[in-house]
Amino acid sequence: MMTKTRIIWTSLLLALASLGAHAALPTSVGGQAVVSLAPLVEAASPAVVNIQVTQMRRDRFGRTGEVGGAGSGVIVDAKGGHILTNHHVIDGADKIQVTLHDGRTLDAEIVGSDSGTDIALLKVEPDNLTEMPIGDSDNVRVGDFVIAIGNPYGLDNTVTSGIVSALGRTGINQGGFENFIQTDASINPGNSGGALVNMDGELIGINSMIFSRSGGNVGIGFAVPTEIASSIMGQILDFGEIRRGLLGVNFDNIDREIAKTLDLDVEGGALITRVFPESAAEKAGLKVGDIIVAVNGETITSGTELRNTIGLMRSGDEVDLRYLRDNKSHTTSAKLGQLEDQLLAGEDIHPGLSGASFARSSTSSDSGVEVSAVEEGSPAAQRGLRSGDVITAVNRVLVRDLRDLQSIAQSSRILFLLIQRGERSLMLQIR
Repeated sequence: MMTKTRIIWTSLLLALASLGAHAALPTSVGGQAVVSLAPLVEAASPAVVNIQVTQMRRDRFGRTGEVGGAGSGVIVDAKGGHILTNHHVIDGADKIQVTLHDGRTLDAEIVGSDSGTDIALLKVEPDNLTEMPIGDSDNVRVGDFVIAIGNPYGLDNTVTSGIVSALGRTGINQGGFENFIQTDASINPGNSGGALVNMDGELIGINSMIFSRSGGNVGIGFAVPTEIASSIMGQILDFGEIRRGLLGVNFDNIDREIAKTLDLDVEGGALITRVFPESAAEKAGLKVGDIIVAVNGETITSGTELRNTIGLMRSGDEVDLRYLRDNKSHTTSAKLGQLEDQLLAGEDIHPGLSGASFARSSTSSDSGVEVSAVEEGSPAAQRGLRSGDVITAVNRVLVRDLRDLQSIAQSSRILFLLIQRGERSLMLQIR
């Protein structure tokens, strides 16, 4: 005989199911009536792994020792041995080991990693692995039930549950390309790289970070949607690197106050302040003063949104743009260039360089990175960078191109930039 509590719980589940809401718990999983999420957890957990990272570090006395770290990962391709996790989990690792749900420990190698989206792809020997199916994060709705699986504080295969609290969160990871899923399912240190799973047992996000003043869970966690994670994984597998899209413009945000001041018939958008020569934007006919208001039919309300939208696309992608010029609506198409090969925004390199744009050096030696623009009042401007400066070394390491600058700067909190300014050489400290 059912207890009174169980009758109430079962009745509640059936009532939720009868509402037909997208977020309602299913009446069955694997043919079993739902009075527990155990069938779902049992199906999903074998695909979630514990990641142990070892780094070799030198102390101030010159002694070298090992420093350990931990996180989580999700097997998404059992035949290929591919595991998705966070970039920050494996960044700087000298050795990576993965512990499976069945207790086996395997050596892992980094196939590729992207700090901009905080996604990394690992590979292990594909021996009797269980993968998690990848769901469509575009279909996720606020209020959907989800579970988070990971290894918080080293506690293997911990499962928490909650709902999707918000979608499209930005401004969380400074300098990153963001479109986070927010959830109140408990996420704590060690959960990074773990799985956010829908009620169909599908992966919809890679748990990435939390908002907390204490370091513990307060019910605000963020996951990278599978739409982004899958795109990054695809680029890594196809090209062996990230080929992020580039439109080739500088921009300012447009809000209601600015629109009113400039007598513009728009409430939001991205105001183009510079068009780079030979860029996708120039070839598409865009000009300074144009306001981009939509990309591929999706409304753009700010420059930040434009940056995220374009930066999450691949180089070579064709995009349809709607823009305003003299308060008249126009459309055009652009074939995106490649960010790392042509132009790089300072916020993609280091927080202290925000507000500056960097390009290949135009000097005859073809060595170094040129500061192509610096926004007035920006962190880069406050630290003394000027348009036309050429960075020739960072932290005493020679810089030949944009990739050198990015790889050196992203691994350091403090930067010492050796700069050629006209006939003078000088050094700037960036924190």
